[in-house]
Amino acid sequence: MEESKASDVALVQSIAAVPTIMRVIAESTGLRFVCVARVTEDSWTTCAVLDGLGYNLVPGSELVLSSTLCDAVRTRQTPIIIDSVAASDLYRDHPTPKQYGFDSYFSVPLYWQDGKFFGTLCGLDPEPHSLTTQKVRDSLQLYAELISLQLETGKRMMATEGALLAERETAELREQFIAVLGHDLRTPLASIVNGAELIKLMAPGDKASKVAQRIARSGHRIGSLVDDLMDFARGRLGGGIPLTMVTTSELGAQLRHAVAELESSHPGRVIRSNIELDCQLVCDPRRLTQLLSNLLLNALTHGDAQYPIHVSGECRDGQLLLAVANQGEPIAPATLERLFHPFWRGNHSNPGAAGLGLGLYIASQIARSHNGELHVSSTAEGTVFSFRMSVMEDPTSR
Repeated sequence: MEESKASDVALVQSIAAVPTIMRVIAESTGLRFVCVARVTEDSWTTCAVLDGLGYNLVPGSELVLSSTLCDAVRTRQTPIIIDSVAASDLYRDHPTPKQYGFDSYFSVPLYWQDGKFFGTLCGLDPEPHSLTTQKVRDSLQLYAELISLQLETGKRMMATEGALLAERETAELREQFIAVLGHDLRTPLASIVNGAELIKLMAPGDKASKVAQRIARSGHRIGSLVDDLMDFARGRLGGGIPLTMVTTSELGAQLRHAVAELESSHPGRVIRSNIELDCQLVCDPRRLTQLLSNLLLNALTHGDAQYPIHVSGECRDGQLLLAVANQGEPIAPATLERLFHPFWRGNHSNPGAAGLGLGLYIASQIARSHNGELHVSSTAEGTVFSFRMSVMEDPTSR
């Protein structure tokens, strides 16, 4: 029950119009105390208050229900409006005005959209004020209806925000699980790969060696997937993929080596590479090599095998420019919008080679960590992934 009261107080507090409504009522009527109260069968709770009389009520404060006139409003479902208690035959001897020291008073019911009673919009003052005129009555009723309408809107918004928060927490837990899983897989995976390499050395050339080679290749493949998972988790949980920045002029050699490795592991595919980097730059060479490898692997997976893949790299006008181009069916616009999302693989004819769908996402995060830009264009003439970054600027200085 206490949780429900707190939720109702928070709901009224979330309605931006309530303070303005209370201030307008106070200025137009002369009343120095105006509030919105949640009224149930057994409680009266302040949800919002404008207190110029020093009652020291704040949102969440409670009064004894039987000591208020709001309980009568709840029971009868009709407003109570009093110009002057002293001049009223009905309320002159009532204990509530004496207890709280007011002479003028109003209380108008508030409702949920389904017609159920929520509480009251009420106000009071020790001095008499003209509240029973038709103009004031209509204004008070209009303000009450406006707040009632906002109650339902605010309730839906709070429900939506709660669902969004729960989903966000679930996503964070899922990513933390991925990070822990990736970390814990490394040790047994290293044992498997090392064991396979040992078998190859102990029994070269026989059937056991061939089995060991397959085990080692599978182990390295799993290791690559674990690395992708770890990079994904770091990127999502740590605000970006971490970099080890150095000043280097050897990036071109490392990129050419990565291209050669992928070409040797994909016999029958033609890769035409033109990487000539005659510049010195501040970067993480390992990460930029990973970026190019991911783009090239994507081209090998999705490009038309009948046509060569073109890889280029150069320094021009203070920029490092890398590009990977392949022939094949153009990427649909709807797919382009999601291409750099994690776990997005799109449609292709070789699902087994697609991995986790993290390659392009990780490439985009590497580009972002370098304050670079990664773009893709795809037409009937071919698909091109291009990356550019400043040659001399240290991304971590921004």
